[in-house]
Amino acid sequence: MERGKNMESIPTDLILEIFTRLPSKSVARFRTLSKHWASTLGSPDFKKLFLARSSARPRLLFAVERYRYNEWLFFSSPQPQNKKSLLLDYHTKFSGDVSQYICSYASGLIYFPFVRVIDEDKPLICNPITGMYDGLVVRKYSNSRGFLGFDPIDKQFKVLDFHSVLTLGGSSGEPKWRDKEGIYYAPYHRCSNAGICINGVLYYLVQTVMEPSFVIVRFDVRSEEFKFIVAACLSDHLEQPSGLSLLNFKGKLGVINCNCAYAGGRRTVELCLWVLEDVQTEDWVRYVYTLPQNEVLGSCKFSVAGVTATGDIVLCMRYTCKPYYVFYFNPVKNTLQSVEIQGFGEELETVENRGVVYAFVDYVEDLSLNDAKQLKSSLSEIKSLCSCCQKEGQHNHIGAEV
Repeated sequence: MERGKNMESIPTDLILEIFTRLPSKSVARFRTLSKHWASTLGSPDFKKLFLARSSARPRLLFAVERYRYNEWLFFSSPQPQNKKSLLLDYHTKFSGDVSQYICSYASGLIYFPFVRVIDEDKPLICNPITGMYDGLVVRKYSNSRGFLGFDPIDKQFKVLDFHSVLTLGGSSGEPKWRDKEGIYYAPYHRCSNAGICINGVLYYLVQTVMEPSFVIVRFDVRSEEFKFIVAACLSDHLEQPSGLSLLNFKGKLGVINCNCAYAGGRRTVELCLWVLEDVQTEDWVRYVYTLPQNEVLGSCKFSVAGVTATGDIVLCMRYTCKPYYVFYFNPVKNTLQSVEIQGFGEELETVENRGVVYAFVDYVEDLSLNDAKQLKSSLSEIKSLCSCCQKEGQHNHIGAEV
């Protein structure tokens, strides 16, 4: 039979099913082939189907900040299922004067308050896997880090910057900042901790000015209403609020702190977790866990990445190195699993060129920002020269250019 003759076309439903099983970066590649593919893989039905499929295969997202070089690099790996080692996939690099800011994460996207892409200095929201990004309107006189939130009902992203709100993806033309009353003139200092968005509600930590104490700001992304939650239980950490991390604990707000103590020449790691059980009554419940002894965890700097949907508390090493480990602590079974993460690249693994690691658990690949701009480095073949023989060698993430 002649090629292509009398062959029935593949049903659209089957095509979409096939593409939902591919990584989002592969989908982004196919969208560039033709208008037909762009329309098919950019349709609302496919986005919804792809998101549902991705939710069943959550990943670990690693954002590596190299403030010495003013750049962020993004990697991801599967979340382990009783595995001892995992290999990273490299995705995207963003360059800019970002050392004084912390990126904000919500529903698969990353927000930078100020970063340089190509020749522009502006806030931007990006898909760290596909490299799609969209520059945002600059809010005048703003020194805020800003936070990204997502409304799962209206499927809208919003940026909160002090008392101003920027809605993304609306139908009213170019997005503009809108002032909201209720927080800007309050006597609070915003802490350096990143905010967290849980089920359409954005939380971040502030300190009162007159009588030092912690207050949690609760911002409903959909209604844009503010609520202030007293967090007096965290008063012991007033001098070092950066040691606190906000996390999603089974759909509730959690605040966690790590304490280390030495006994018999060995370091013991203790996790102190406060969970907001009831928002209306502001009822907090405190849990304290002493982690099983682990030689690597007992000798390195680490941070808390979050809590998985299965209830594991995830800790990651603070800096890129070789070997690099992520730790999964199950508070119910009192078990600690070490997983070696491979693939940051030779340069990132050296002490002089290492980066600070921020990890995000249960990362779900999303196809939002499909109509935004594309980083050239995210779809191109990235090559470099081997430093010892000056010959073209293996891929080197640091050599990628935007």
